Amino acid sequence: MRVEFDRDTCIGMFQCVAEWGDGFDEDTDAGKAVLVDGDAIGDDVFAVDVPDGDELDAKFAARTCPVDAITVYDDDGEQVVP
Repeated sequence: MRVEFDRDTCIGMFQCVAEWGDGFDEDTDAGKAVLVDGDAIGDDVFAVDVPDGDELDAKFAARTCPVDAITVYDDDGEQVVP
């Protein structure tokens, strides 16, 4: 499973941090979340492979994002959460 995070879209509600604290951190100075260990894959877009056991938390983080800045893909590259 893979998570992509569009930091430019993020509005800093930090719901992702509440749902998946190991996957996201708060950057209160910038007012944006940070995808932990995320690799840049585009302009302000980051991605990371979800560690085993964190799949449910990653999905909840994506579902609670009020601006859909987080997208989750399965191992086949199919989008499972917008």
